[in-house]
Order: sequence, then structure tokens, then C-alpha cells
Amino acid sequence: MSTVADTYADAVLAIAAAEGASGLTDELYAVAQAVESNDQLAATLADRTVPVERRQQIIEDVLGGRASDAARGLVSMIVAAGRSSELGDIARAAASKAAESGGRQLAEVRSAVPLSDGQVDRLAASLRQATGSDVDVKVVVDPTVVGGLVTQIGDTVIDGSLRRKLNQMRDAIAS
Repeated sequence: MSTVADTYADAVLAIAAAEGASGLTDELYAVAQAVESNDQLAATLADRTVPVERRQQIIEDVLGGRASDAARGLVSMIVAAGRSSELGDIARAAASKAAESGGRQLAEVRSAVPLSDGQVDRLAASLRQATGSDVDVKVVVDPTVVGGLVTQIGDTVIDGSLRRKLNQMRDAIAS
């Protein structure tokens, strides 16, 4: 059964192929993360009482010269279709399908702080060794992680966060 996110993800990949824009899924993913991390922006884009033209203008104002025409057009189309609340799901589905088409898996890594390119490369190598397959690492800065990393590959979650370790210590002391 195909979901709305899958349908839009297929369209994203078709546009990326037609435009020769290999980084389009990465751009869409970054935009989705930025929208999801800003509650006011996410609420405004999802607010159907705000005219669609105004919501599209907000996308143009926010992305400006920071995203390609194709990425801005895609996000604008998603907002116009009333699907801005699903932008993250669409971006994850597109990134996952793009990874799968290259024989890789998508690894979404949540960290309290941005990771350097070297850290991402080392993490990708570790995940490749642990899973036996190549991975596309997408880093999401999430202050709720506190410290360490939480990695999701498909249905598998590897929680190496400080929060989890503290909770384990608390549970061990309590029992």
C-alpha cells in the first residue's frame, strides 16, 4: 500500500532525475528538518486559514538563495497541496528510496550538536560494518538527545544517547 509520502517521494525522485539534480533529496531533507525544528514556521505553513500564496511566499523568503529552484518549487508545491505537515515524511521517504536505488540504507542520526564531515564519515563506516551494507547518513540536530547519538536504520533504533544511559543507571540503582 502506497502512502501519500511515498507518492510524493516518487515524484521528488522523478523530478530529480529529470532535472539532473542529484542533491535534490538532500536539499528537501534539510528543508524538512529546518521546518520541523521551527514550531512557528511549521504551524504557519500548515495553517489553512493563511492564504496559500502567503505560505508559498514564506517558503520563498525563508529559502531565498539557500536552496535550488527545484527544491523551492517542490516545497512550494507540497505547501500548496496542503501537505506541509507531511514534509518530513515525504523527505524521509524520498531519501530512503534514493538510498535504496543505490543499494544503500538510510540512517537517520539524531545528535544534540551538528557533526563534522569526518564524524559523519566515521559513523557511516561504523554503521556499514555493523549492518553489512552501505548507508546514507542524514544528521538531525535534536537538543532533546542531550548527548551521544540515536540512530535509526529502517525499523532498527540504536540508542547511544546519554539520556538512555542515565535512565539505565537510574533503573539499575532503583532495583
